[in-house]
Amino acid sequence: MTNPHRTEHTLTVSASPRTLYDLVADVTLWPAVFGPTVYVRHFERTPRQERFQLWAVVNDQVTSWISRRTPHPEELRITFRQEHSRPPFASMSGEWIFQELPDGRCRIVLVHDFVPADDSPRTLAAIKAALDRNSPEELGALARLSGLGHPLSELVFSFTDVLPLRAGVAEAYDFVHRADLWAERLPHVAGVRLGEPSPGVQELEMETVTADGSTHTTRSFRVCQDGEWIAYKQLRMPRLLLGHSGLWTFSDGDEGPVATARHTVALNPDAVTEVLGAGSTLEDARAYIREALGNNSRTTLSYAAAAVEGTH
Repeated sequence: MTNPHRTEHTLTVSASPRTLYDLVADVTLWPAVFGPTVYVRHFERTPRQERFQLWAVVNDQVTSWISRRTPHPEELRITFRQEHSRPPFASMSGEWIFQELPDGRCRIVLVHDFVPADDSPRTLAAIKAALDRNSPEELGALARLSGLGHPLSELVFSFTDVLPLRAGVAEAYDFVHRADLWAERLPHVAGVRLGEPSPGVQELEMETVTADGSTHTTRSFRVCQDGEWIAYKQLRMPRLLLGHSGLWTFSDGDEGPVATARHTVALNPDAVTEVLGAGSTLEDARAYIREALGNNSRTTLSYAAAAVEGTH
């Protein structure tokens, strides 16, 4: 029988424990906040219990698992456990703890209790390498966001665009799924490289043309649920963003087929005046990002709809 192990990673942050707790408690924000997290999809969510599937980068590969979490807001801690662990884990559970220090700062403790799939030194080394890389990165992201001097609600936010489809949900999904053809199909895409390192997981590198004619290269992981949704996590971002994740969904609504594009972003306030000019505010940056990302999504969906309807 394999032996249980425990790791603890800690970081002291100059922010209130409640603020940090609230950010970690909303797991839907994780893809924009935490580097390793690609996508989170809920099955159940109540004030006292949640169950979700999480996709994350572990040792340079996207993997997923189903977790249950129990928030304890009065105690400022969150417990979690994987429902069905995958190798190299036989089981995994843990806890987020937010401790207020006498000087007003917060000590964050991230605990992992796990049993390896086997007791080989190689398996244990791979697990510890992943935890020692991802856990400090997550703690560092909390410290970075909380240290920017702005309310987190002004930095991390989401928005959605919806486009009706006259027909062809499957075809619209295929248009977005076949990102390797976007340079031929979309005016704001200058070049694309698309790979599929594992079934249902894509790695996308894309050169995008912005409204002012400049270009920037983005790199993303995408998770594809055949015919229903495509989630993505941007790995290489423009200067104005610290994080960006998105979700395309395709469904038959009450008034007919629709496609939606949802974005969750974390702004970089230190880049606002550099990118948008002297005197620009965080509100200006929010509006700029909303329009820039929303316009790209609306353009993609409109071309998908046109292709489905046979007008392109």
